[in-house]
Amino acid sequence: MSGILVVANWKMNPRTEREAKEMASYSDERGVVVCPPFVFLDMVGKTLKKAELGAQNCFGSPTAGGGPFTGEVSSAMLKDRNCKYVIVGHSERRKPCNEDSSVIKDKIRASLKEKIVPILCVIEEEKEDGALESIRKQLLEILEEEFFKEIIIAYEPVYAIGTGDYCDIEEAEKKKVFIKSVLVKNYKKAKNVPILYGGSVDSKNAKDYIKRGGFDGLLVGTASLKKSEFKKIVERVT
Repeated sequence: MSGILVVANWKMNPRTEREAKEMASYSDERGVVVCPPFVFLDMVGKTLKKAELGAQNCFGSPTAGGGPFTGEVSSAMLKDRNCKYVIVGHSERRKPCNEDSSVIKDKIRASLKEKIVPILCVIEEEKEDGALESIRKQLLEILEEEFFKEIIIAYEPVYAIGTGDYCDIEEAEKKKVFIKSVLVKNYKKAKNVPILYGGSVDSKNAKDYIKRGGFDGLLVGTASLKKSEFKKIVERVT
């Protein structure tokens, strides 16, 4: 990865293909990764000319292209749809979908096997004294030395996601520095791993996370669904 990366996570939006095509058109900028729902991957991929295509999830299947896993989508399928990135370990999947560290690790391994770059979400449940230890535990339970061939970390304070209560810039920077220190201390190839910020990003705070917080990019949820807002974010940081 070179330069600032803005990842648009559409989550379970929009409702129609027509809306998805319009969103893909206004998101089509260099330095952007668009992650639509699976049903829109093909159409969005054909619409994008400058932005890259990503997925919101994949299955950590031990098999290359299939298996008896009803409702799942393999990394091989994503590769065939020209996905370059995939989000893994998002907070909205961990508890609701029972995704623990071993499940997330399998997803990273499956993604890298198909040369898809995993964007690993490292979550902070709430503002508390034990937050740093929780972050350390996630990193050490999930990551392996071999994963640093190509991986991106996204710091994700759960209390800020979709709430408008974004994480204070200085606080976010402290967490980024801590994540980097854990990586460098425990993994030989982790020095240059990009770290993104995700959580109530908007056009007012986006630049500060990059310039003051020192993040390498942003994971944008709600704001990526709004044409004017998302375009302002991209213009201000890329």
